[in-house]
Amino acid sequence: MRTGEPLPAVGEVLASLATGIWHWDTATGLVTVDAEAARLLGLPSEGAVLTEAQTRARLHPVDWNEITGVVQLAVAEGTLAEVRIRIMDERGRIVRVVRSRSKPSFDPVKKAYELIGTLQEVTEPSPGTPAGRSAVTGDWRRSREAFLLDAGRALAEARSTEEVLRVAAGLSMPGFSPDGLAVFGVEGDRLTIIGHHGHQPGDEGPFTQMSLQTDYPAAEVVRTGKAVYIASPEQYRSRYPLTWPLASQFGRHSWAFLPLTVAGRTMGAWMAGFAYPVAFTPDERSVLTTVARMLAQALTRAGAAETQRELTDGLQRSMLPTLGPEIPGMTLTARYIPTGGGLQVGGDWYDMIPLPNKRFALVIGDVQGHDVRAAGLMGQLRIALRAYAAEGHGPDAVLSRASRFLYGLTHTEDATAHADLRFATCLYIEVDPVTGVLEAARAGHLDPAIRMADGTVLVHATAGGLPLGIDPDSDYPTTRLALEPGEALMLCTDGLLETGGHDLDTGWRRVRKTLETHEGGLEELADALVQAVHGPSSHHTTGPLADRREDDIALLLVCRHGGADCGGLGATAPARPSVRRSMLTIAQAEPERIAEARAQLRELLHDWPSDDQVDSAVLLVSEMLTNVLVHTDDDALLVAEVSGGPGERRMRIEVTDTSDSLPHKRRPGELASSGRGLVLTELLADEWGVAPRGEGKTIWFELHEPAECGGGDPESGEPPGAAGSGAGPESEPESGAA
Repeated sequence: MRTGEPLPAVGEVLASLATGIWHWDTATGLVTVDAEAARLLGLPSEGAVLTEAQTRARLHPVDWNEITGVVQLAVAEGTLAEVRIRIMDERGRIVRVVRSRSKPSFDPVKKAYELIGTLQEVTEPSPGTPAGRSAVTGDWRRSREAFLLDAGRALAEARSTEEVLRVAAGLSMPGFSPDGLAVFGVEGDRLTIIGHHGHQPGDEGPFTQMSLQTDYPAAEVVRTGKAVYIASPEQYRSRYPLTWPLASQFGRHSWAFLPLTVAGRTMGAWMAGFAYPVAFTPDERSVLTTVARMLAQALTRAGAAETQRELTDGLQRSMLPTLGPEIPGMTLTARYIPTGGGLQVGGDWYDMIPLPNKRFALVIGDVQGHDVRAAGLMGQLRIALRAYAAEGHGPDAVLSRASRFLYGLTHTEDATAHADLRFATCLYIEVDPVTGVLEAARAGHLDPAIRMADGTVLVHATAGGLPLGIDPDSDYPTTRLALEPGEALMLCTDGLLETGGHDLDTGWRRVRKTLETHEGGLEELADALVQAVHGPSSHHTTGPLADRREDDIALLLVCRHGGADCGGLGATAPARPSVRRSMLTIAQAEPERIAEARAQLRELLHDWPSDDQVDSAVLLVSEMLTNVLVHTDDDALLVAEVSGGPGERRMRIEVTDTSDSLPHKRRPGELASSGRGLVLTELLADEWGVAPRGEGKTIWFELHEPAECGGGDPESGEPPGAAGSGAGPESEPESGAA
């Protein structure tokens, strides 16, 4: 061609270079090719209009999927889309490899892509050569896909920002891996360093609090939302001359700065630095972009989780009290364990409230639910309980007022609020640390358990009423108990028993075993109880209800000094004493509690060797308590005590009332239904008697442990709150005096 002659047509030039032209409109689903492009696709050498299905049939399936990703990446970055494509014949054999270069555009109205590009045949490099190692082959694509799957899984499992950064630093990208990483965040108009890898401590100083208007690649990425690829130091120096001195000290050859975008918002930037030159081909940019998207999602999840944990931890710390000053003669400890997923706060709580006259109250409860509303109601209810207790009310009055208070909070005039009515269980115990007397009122909660001085554990059945907030006029009777020197009291919520798929029965047996066998201090006992349901050993004692949702755990322990220093719970406690004692008051209006007395006595005698003597003791207690309720107008006080060492033990049972009428022996007829009480006592007891008091009397009997006995070792497995509710003894109660 001579100077001054017109240039040949573009089509002629491309044809002479064996380069075809094609046009693809995804809105119509048609691909237009010229003669050369048709030839490269294995079709007759003439222009044609093909459908997407006809075009796809000529391409390798993996490469067709690759085109979609490359096109989307090019549109997002505003660059050319370049990809290698393997052309297949009708038999599925690769006939040639072509390179496609196109400029894609996206129509947001039609939501379709339009591409105009070229096709040119390339020579596939031989395996093992430098060109072969850098070529985009099927093996490379498979390695990339496996890498992205592993990276996505690892980032999805990261629970904190620190863990996300550690996972990102350990990623080994196929064919190219950065030796330095940095994650930038945004605070106002400033860049911050969230974390980095491959740098010395302090290297991040010049990049911290950098203005977004600075001539720095990360700042530009945050401003524009587009990636920046720098293939060489010369390119870095020419594009960012002001910040090149900061980057030059690290001795790297290539850099990639990618936006961290979530829901269309750029939250920061990710820098990957390479110690060797990287060309940043479309495939390499695709990998980096995908990792950046996963990294942004992982950082967002981790940040939200950390914020939630910080919020819930703060909420727990503000709502759960400290146990206050040390109480002379007693030791207290407590635990609160949030369980399950989601919001780590719920309605469980415990409290220790100082009262007048050097007494204090122990409170434990559970508001229905495991959400923010339950936590809010719990906080309000706890404050109300403290206020009522500070006014000097007794346990029954405190719970009655608290129930009315909670009812007023949850029952409003708004009809829509009735869909979220709540109630709360609660156990309120007023403690006299000098005498060890406990006055308990219970609102639908678990009964307290006492570990006695010799390690025996008893569940003390207490009178109770409805859970708080159900009936504003509900009554809560008071039960008086005694905490002897060397004994420990346990209060807990149902989460301690039911965690791990247990019900109240199986869960109590697991907890009771830990209570009876523990030998450490009170703090160690609290840890052991939690470990029994949450630690590795708990996996061997799962219950039958594996699908039950886990619940929070609140635990409160208090021991009274003396004897063996809380039943062997002290660090330097001497040998356990051989005395165990239980007390129970039965009111005239509560004859059904005779069944509770029988159950409690069986627990006290759980290791007594003679089953016959245990049955005898239970029968006599039923007779004595029934006599008090039938023939007097007073309440009955039951005191049961076991003393002595193994083989020489004695059980002594006392029933006290305020009546001055002494029992006398009768001779009932054959068909009489009463009058046999003292006859049975003479037959079954080793010793018995009647002791007059200043006001009233005490009837007592003793049974001595036999030297040789073939009895079994019955052990009650009843959980707290599961005592029987029958009204009468095993034998018919006598209606006349004993």
